[in-house]
This record gives sequence, C-alpha cells and structure tokens, in this order.
Amino acid sequence: MHLYFMGICGTAMGNAALLMRALGHEVVGSDTGIYPPMSDHLRQAGITILEGWNAERLAKLKPDLVVVGNVASRGHPEVEWLLESSQKYVSLPELLRTHLLNERRNLVIAGTHGKTTTSCLAAVLLRANAAEPGWLIGGVPRDLPDSASPGKKGGPFVIEGDEYDTAFFDKRSKFIQYLPHVLAINNIEFDHADIFRDLDDVVRTFSHGLRVVPRHGFIVANGDDATVSALVKQVTWCPVIRVGVGLDNDAVVANFQENDAGTSFEIYWKKKLWGRVKWSLPGLFNARNAIVAAVSAGLILNPQDPTVLQLDVLNSFQGVMRRQQILINQPKLKVIEDFGHHPTALALTLDSLRARYPQHELLACFEPRSNTAARNVMQEAFRDALAKADAVYLAPAHRAEKLGSDSFDTRGVVTQLKALGRKAYAASSSQDLLNHLVAEVKKEGSLRCVVFFSNGSFGGIIPQFAQEFSQRTSKP
Repeated sequence: MHLYFMGICGTAMGNAALLMRALGHEVVGSDTGIYPPMSDHLRQAGITILEGWNAERLAKLKPDLVVVGNVASRGHPEVEWLLESSQKYVSLPELLRTHLLNERRNLVIAGTHGKTTTSCLAAVLLRANAAEPGWLIGGVPRDLPDSASPGKKGGPFVIEGDEYDTAFFDKRSKFIQYLPHVLAINNIEFDHADIFRDLDDVVRTFSHGLRVVPRHGFIVANGDDATVSALVKQVTWCPVIRVGVGLDNDAVVANFQENDAGTSFEIYWKKKLWGRVKWSLPGLFNARNAIVAAVSAGLILNPQDPTVLQLDVLNSFQGVMRRQQILINQPKLKVIEDFGHHPTALALTLDSLRARYPQHELLACFEPRSNTAARNVMQEAFRDALAKADAVYLAPAHRAEKLGSDSFDTRGVVTQLKALGRKAYAASSSQDLLNHLVAEVKKEGSLRCVVFFSNGSFGGIIPQFAQEFSQRTSKP
C-alpha cells in the first residue's frame, strides 16, 4: 500500500512511518520542519520527505491512504484539498489500529506522567524475556535499538497511550483507538489546558479508555493515586490490578532508598518478593514506573502468573534521553536535563535531586513551553514546585505575545519566589538566562546541581552550558 504522511517529521508520525515501512508499505510524507535525527532515520529507511505543503503535488501522487498528523488543521492547503476530494484519509491512531494493533496483544501505557519511561521499561523487559515485542516510544530510548519496531507478528506491542486529541476531525484521545489487552494508568492530573477544561474533563476521557479493555484483558492502576483509584472503581468487566507503595496493593514497591550512588528497591507480588532492583534512575516515581511496567509486561507474558517475567534487566536500565539525564557528573557540579513540563513532575524531580545531592546548591532552570506550562493556569503550582530549589532561572514563556494576559508571568513568579527566600531571575531570552547562569556557576563556593526543565530545545542553551563546564573540574 502507498501511504502519505502529512507531517511526517514529528516524533509519533515519523516513528509510525518507519513502522509502516518495516511492514512492507511504500511511504512518502511532507513537512516543513525537516531536521535530524528524524529526517535521517526516515531517509535511511528509504522514505521520501517532501518539503512544505502542496495540494497539487499530493493530488498527483495519488496515494492509497493519507495519514493526517496533528500538525494539520483547517486552512492547511493539503487538508483543504482532502476535504474536497475523494481521497481516503485517516488519523495516525486509526492507521495504527487498523494496520498493526488489530493483530497484536497490546500493552498501552497511559497517564499524565511517566508514559515514555514506563513504555520503554515494558519493552525492555519483554525483549529480555524473549517475547519479541514491538514498540512505539515517544522519545529516544537508551536500552532499545530504536524508538519503534514492529516486533513479531501476532506478538505483544507496547505503545504510549496519549490522552491528547487525535486529529482536527477526531477530538477523542489517541488511546481510545489502541486496542489494549493491558491498559496501565500511572497517574491522572490536569494537563493539556488547551483541550481539557479541568481535571473532571481529563478523568472523563480516561473513563472512555477503560471501556475498550476486553473482559480477558487487565487494567493496571496506580493504587496510590486517589484519582486513578476512584476511576477504576467503576470497572466490572475485567480484572483491575493495583500497584504502588501502599501495602494494600497487589504489587508493592518496598524498601526504597536513594543516594548519590543511585536508588534501590524491592518489588513484591501478592506479598511475595518478586525481585530486587538497584539502578541509576532517580526517584520513587521511577520505581513506580518500574513496577507498573513489570506487572503490565508480566500479565502480557503470563496472565496467570506475571512473576514468570524476569526482572534482572532493570538493574542495567539506562532510561530515556532527556528524562533526568545526567550531562555532567563532577564532584563540584552536576548538570541534569529533564523533559519536565508539569508542576508535579518538576516537584518530584527536585525532591529526588535534593535527596541524591544533599550537599549541593540546587539550581532549577525552567522554560514554560508546553500548551499548559506557557499559560498561567498552573502558575501557582509551578511556583510551589520551583520553590524546592535554592535558585530559579525562568526563560520567557513560549508564545507569550499570542497568549497575552493568559501567559505565564515569569516576573510575577520571580517576585513570589524571592519573597519565599529563593534566588530567582526572569530572563529576557534563553541566551540571557545562559549568561546569568554561567556567571553564577563560575563563582567559587558551594557545590552545585543544575537542572534544566523543558519539553523543547530551551533555545539550544543546554548543550552550550554543558560544554562550558564539562572540563572545568576534575571528573570523579
């Protein structure tokens, strides 16, 4: 089949295009933001990338099916042509459902936080246990050969269950189409303020996701999350497995410890020790990601006894690029890059860094960039999270001129942080932030841990900062 991807260089679209190519389809696509590494991966797979949007060009190609990405909306020239022609088109989730997931036993990882890391964990576990899984990861995994793989025909498939909407013509959450055999819900909080009104609106879409799990499937729920626990009480059509640190859960994380050498914990299933883990990933939140992944992958492997899944590979798990990734690890200076863009994620990471490096001054740099973070809807929560650091550097909010009075007020947050006794600075640009941060870190004195939070590029300053200080002090 000849497939045309509209917006092919996006992370999800590009990886799905690679999956379809691996399954034997002819693939071509268009985009305006064409840059490595995705463009390189696509071309190496024999996929043609067409620059820009061109309805006449698309009409001449005559593909069997057009896959419409989230980048396309009304007014888009190729979209307008689609709507006036007889050309067949689908959303990305519908393509995956009808051409891949309908033939697999799918493990769908959903929740506000931790989807990418937990999906990667589940795929790594299944792969280490010879299950030959396929996967689609919304990031760059350090423990898998690539972000996407079709896996064995008829075998398990691991995919992130994104609650964001599907396409301009389908406003349901993407995970509604993913045919879960096992649906894992890590947590539920208010997010995506551009499409959800409030937490109740978010809960509503997750309730729809629950209803597509078959009776012989499973729901794996974070039993420590009050919102998740309340939601899954409605489920009568399939088993619900609860995991967490609470002793009343079916699977439990116990004896968690963290220091500058890493973290360690134990996983129990039905009050029996399943495995011990000692790894480099920070925080109790990552230990919870591990138990969600272990139970979900175990149920895919053996619904009667998930503990047949061997957990040894967790000890060497490295994680996902840009998720609490250590860029510099020197005695006097630690530098971490994190994809964090929600107040809870920032708070949990800062708590973990404080526990891991108690002697270090903690400097947090934040770029309010996501559709939620750039707005002032969670501004107070971001302030409280950032107050866990000793010093805070704020980049300008993304699209502030467009959002106007609804934009994140960096200067107002800085004033409030200073009133709480924190050092704080509202930068006029990313480069301005870099200049002030470099000057501060160059000062002799305390040990420092610098963490950058952004779901974007942060103006390219993160690698610049790392390069500036990578050779300044001796390595441990």
